[in-house]
Amino acid sequence: MNPPSQFCHTPQGPARGPRGQGNIRVPSDADQRYRCTPCGQTCAATKGTPCYRLRTAADVVTVVLTLVCHGCALQAMVAAFGLDERTVAAWVARAGQHCQQGPQPVVQQGRVDLPHVQADELWVKRVGRRVWMAMAVAVPSRLWLGGVISPHRHQVLITTRAPLVRSCAHSLARLVGVDGLASYVTACLRVFRPPRRTGRRGRPRLRLAKELLLGQGVTRYVQRRVVSVERRVVRGTEAAIAAVLATSGGGSGIKTAYSARLNATFRASLAPLARRGRAIAPTEAVLTAGMWRVGWAYHVCWLPQRLRLAAPAGAPWQWQEWTPAMAASLPDHRWTMRQLFRDQVPLPPWVAPKRRGRPPKRVEPPTRALAT
Repeated sequence: MNPPSQFCHTPQGPARGPRGQGNIRVPSDADQRYRCTPCGQTCAATKGTPCYRLRTAADVVTVVLTLVCHGCALQAMVAAFGLDERTVAAWVARAGQHCQQGPQPVVQQGRVDLPHVQADELWVKRVGRRVWMAMAVAVPSRLWLGGVISPHRHQVLITTRAPLVRSCAHSLARLVGVDGLASYVTACLRVFRPPRRTGRRGRPRLRLAKELLLGQGVTRYVQRRVVSVERRVVRGTEAAIAAVLATSGGGSGIKTAYSARLNATFRASLAPLARRGRAIAPTEAVLTAGMWRVGWAYHVCWLPQRLRLAAPAGAPWQWQEWTPAMAASLPDHRWTMRQLFRDQVPLPPWVAPKRRGRPPKRVEPPTRALAT
């Protein structure tokens, strides 16, 4: 147990939120509990994790979630560990909510350099219907930028996914590569408009960023085979797009190959996404939890082959491997699956409640009558 890495979980506690303040003590090492000195409340070491208040050992839960993140179906976990299918499904849902509420907002803080972004969608089988999963990837670091699930592939889906990309980047100077869907142009031109503040009263005007580049790769099929690919420059010039492609390592033309490769990674790691399989997702909530769980494991735990570099001369290893999050300069080390599912979700900062109604009148203190 490591008290400096803990924080107070009491919602109304005076020391809630920040870590390493010296307010956490260990009253019982055997019970795996912490105590906050200012408020006097105790909490379990697993609070804020998917293993909180589970009867099964945390190591067994971590192993099951690791196998599920690598494409194993729930039925396989039931047969291997002798668990109930509803129990495993509950663990998987809690792990998805943990990754969506905890680690993922770290990426969406506007600190990632995104010179080249690709976006694409893939359809997923559901019980009785088909849904669409829209995702985006940063080409230089192969960082997954989030995703949205919708029953239809329309403009609302594309417009909902575009703010996720904008929240991750610290600059609007980027190249966005998409396919031939017309909704992409409308969504990008509507979302990537920073406010131009002039100091005057009123709402500032939204003007499209001059540094934004937009390209489309329209693929034509005949009997499920690619016959031609048309590359369109929607915004910017061919010279500017070629310069960004050369610096970001995105190839020689406008395409969505890296986004398609990310879709293949998700199909191999999430059982309901397999094209011909029996593990069909019952609801969209199950798909959403699985998307965030696999996406964050891909962020900080997996080592894509395209990101590895040759080790320097004299090093004891042959390759220097990076996770997508390490390539984007977010964490400085590779996480383990145990660390991913044991990382506690911090509480949001406390905000004073807004006072409603008319403010109270200021009562003047009584004054003594002057003696005459």
